[in-house]
Amino acid sequence: MYILLALIGACALGIAVHFLIADRELRGVALAPAIATAVSAIAYTGLQWAGVGEDSIWLWLASVLGAAVVAALATMAVTGLRKRSDAESRAALGI
Repeated sequence: MYILLALIGACALGIAVHFLIADRELRGVALAPAIATAVSAIAYTGLQWAGVGEDSIWLWLASVLGAAVVAALATMAVTGLRKRSDAESRAALGI
């Protein structure tokens, strides 16, 4: 059941990531929270299988804060790709 705490925390930080990174209109509102939640689930499960206990700070740092960092990096990458793609499309259309 502790995984739900990690997932909710990561999702909340993913929402914050969405609003902290510029050019929100270039990406969906659910992108950053979805990435953060998925990464949190993978990290938490992987660390549990590796034998890290629920009382370990590393489990929580990796599954909550690590997920937020990965979501921020992925969101910035997607936003950058979208900007370049839009610029290329405008150039191709002569706009």
